[in-house]
Amino acid sequence: MGTQQVSAHPCAPSPASGGVTPSSGVIHVNVRHAAGFTVIGNHLSRHRGLSLVAIGLAVHIQSLPAGAKIGIKVLTGRFPESEARIAAALRELEATGYLRRSRVRLPDGRIVTRTVSHNQPGAEAPALAIPRQRTARRSAPAPLSAPAPARAAAAEPAPQPLVRQPARQAPAPPPAPATAPPPVHVPAPTARTAAPSPLPRPRAAVPELHRAATALLADLRRHAPQLALSERDVEALAPGVATWLERDAHPDTVRQALTTDLPVPLRHPAKLLRHRITTLLPPPLPGTQELAPVRRRALVIPLQNCDTCDRAFRSRDPGHCRDCRARVHAVA
Repeated sequence: MGTQQVSAHPCAPSPASGGVTPSSGVIHVNVRHAAGFTVIGNHLSRHRGLSLVAIGLAVHIQSLPAGAKIGIKVLTGRFPESEARIAAALRELEATGYLRRSRVRLPDGRIVTRTVSHNQPGAEAPALAIPRQRTARRSAPAPLSAPAPARAAAAEPAPQPLVRQPARQAPAPPPAPATAPPPVHVPAPTARTAAPSPLPRPRAAVPELHRAATALLADLRRHAPQLALSERDVEALAPGVATWLERDAHPDTVRQALTTDLPVPLRHPAKLLRHRITTLLPPPLPGTQELAPVRRRALVIPLQNCDTCDRAFRSRDPGHCRDCRARVHAVA
């Protein structure tokens, strides 16, 4: 009776739920797996918060053996999805608890990424399939020297070493100085991105205009103490003020334009004055011909003399007056 029946038929496929074949929808044809299968919970395969890429990636990771590489580069070479989609799927699995990644420093100083896959998030597993390091294996006693009962006890899943190992990995070490990103130099908000406009200059070098502009700039500190200019700044800004005076701008008008609404604090008075002299420069005053009123000659109808009665009448073309035109039409 203990002889194996090699001619026995395999197990029949499991029928549909309830023993009745549905008329619509999916119909399952299930065959029992003898080897090479992975148990997946319905909470993962029917998860409503995960994308199909994340669900498929979780199934693939849970089917891999312990110690397999599951980096983004490796997964990109294995599947047709891009690196961005695979990275997003890994983040989804981390957010839902199916995956946990941490940075661990090895005894030789290297920093690696330790990835732990959970087939049921939130449940504490009695044993974690985490590969041990070679240094820990060397420090452990040789299993060959232990007696037979000790070897049998070591073969069973002992929770003590597996619980102690995640405790050593829990505190995340500080990042190495070599991996720190280089500092990013951001320019100041007030930094110029374009060259300043050239300072206006008068048409002719008139000594009187230059002298008046120099005196006006040197006198600004009486009206605004923060506009105390150096002699070099006064000489540099004098051509611009001379251009204002050349365009018949009154000195009080120039002084008011340069000293009104000064910023607080004023760090660079010479640059502010250069900007205002350039941007607020008034146009030249128009001449008498430009200001003369427009003559409305086109609207005035000239006087004409009638060719028949020599009476004066207004018309653009010479000819007959109204009465003579009526008389000609009556005769016709």
